[in-house]
Amino acid sequence: MSERSGLFAGDDPFEIARAWLAEAEKTEINDPNAIALATVDANGLPNARMVLLKEIEADAFVFYTNYESAKGHELDQAGKASFVMHWKSLRRQIRVRGTISREEGPKADEYYASRSLKSRLGAWASKQSRPLDSRASLMAEVAKVTATKGPNPPRPPFWGGYRITPVEIEFWADGAFRLHDRFAWVRPTKQDKWSVSRLNP
Repeated sequence: MSERSGLFAGDDPFEIARAWLAEAEKTEINDPNAIALATVDANGLPNARMVLLKEIEADAFVFYTNYESAKGHELDQAGKASFVMHWKSLRRQIRVRGTISREEGPKADEYYASRSLKSRLGAWASKQSRPLDSRASLMAEVAKVTATKGPNPPRPPFWGGYRITPVEIEFWADGAFRLHDRFAWVRPTKQDKWSVSRLNP
């Protein structure tokens, strides 16, 4: 792996991912932590949507959402997901595939408490992914929640984090003439060591 230097150097893919994200935070105009999260429904039909990655842990990636949303049901049912993180300013991307677990403990409480009050109340008011009569009815629900939950609402029981523990991580950087640089980190399980290989563009 003598070729794996510069952008791709290192023995820990999570450290590389954090370094790339830190660079993107200086160059991306909006939401450098945005990821395109892919799931499948009970019939195997894929779904994709943008969410915000909130933490790169020592061995996993964490984001937060409504457990009763379409993505929540699909994540719980399949127990697997993937995402791609793309930065146009850096001409780089990271692709991740792995297993899913919930983050429902103190870490989820802490993140929820760090959000703006309106966002916390909105999490209570929104029945995410389900049909909505009108925006007016949504705002009425926000007003109702504001009156009943007060200025310090607790984290809703239906809202929290998901952790993706990867079995595959790919780092991709743009190359001249579309001869891109790609390195895949693969491990069968979390307990296994990573195998790293260069991929054809």
